[in-house]
Amino acid sequence: MKKVLITGTNGLLGQALVNELEKKYQILPTGQEEKSPIPMNNDIYECFDITNFSQCKNLINEFAPDVIVNAASYTNVDDCERNKEFCWQVNVKGVENLAQLARRYDIHLLHYSTDYVFDGKNGPYDENEKPLPLGYYGKSKLASENVLRQIGCPFTIIRTCVLYGTGREVKKNFFLWSLENLREGSPIKVVTDQYNNPTLAEDLASGSMLVIDQAAVGLYHMAGNEYLNRFDFVKNVATVFSLNEKLISPVETRELGQLAERPLYGGLKIEHASDHLGYNPRSVNEALIYLKWKLRDNE
Repeated sequence: MKKVLITGTNGLLGQALVNELEKKYQILPTGQEEKSPIPMNNDIYECFDITNFSQCKNLINEFAPDVIVNAASYTNVDDCERNKEFCWQVNVKGVENLAQLARRYDIHLLHYSTDYVFDGKNGPYDENEKPLPLGYYGKSKLASENVLRQIGCPFTIIRTCVLYGTGREVKKNFFLWSLENLREGSPIKVVTDQYNNPTLAEDLASGSMLVIDQAAVGLYHMAGNEYLNRFDFVKNVATVFSLNEKLISPVETRELGQLAERPLYGGLKIEHASDHLGYNPRSVNEALIYLKWKLRDNE
């Protein structure tokens, strides 16, 4: 049985990874928080900071994983512009720490990146497109990719985009933000000029399982299979959850005055992961129906 160390366990993706990977592997979930909000088999959980090399070394020596899955990341796009040093420490230096140890002990390191490494002029993008990030978040994630290539450990980079879903005490993602407002009857403005393929967290976790099962290395794009703008995505949310679509108003990105520039035609082509690994994400409608039942069970 493979031993898998998971970082960033308490986030949306981290929780989906725990639920998926514990079916098949011996996992060690870790996160920066003292306690995890999710139930763990045998109460296994370690408080762990990837930016602390000594902590990384001690924990990896103790657990001796075959695979490290790095779901720890600083993903607030505007805050990355304000807190560049912290962003760099988490998104780049933390990855460097893990990669150095992965090379030393011949551990497979699976790391997540983003379609924000592209400028969003010609999306969706395949793995052969040249990255050109617009903002500091995208620059930090591209730097993290380059760190893995330079250090030379056994690695897999999975780029994804607009991760959504629900979990225990997770930060609000785009889906949860829109659902909460619509349920409260609050009008929302949603951009019509940002295109991508939103990714259900559980689908990305399943794709990660495929990578680990097949010991696949290199670069893979894993996202949803539908390319649409955010306005149309939220309209789908309203339809599936039987909420008032009239609360949703169209707006263009330039009107929002956001600090970080967004790639407008982003998104990812997923054929490489589909053809080589068998990655098969749900449609937007299927994913939202799944989330409707998941939320109902939680409530």
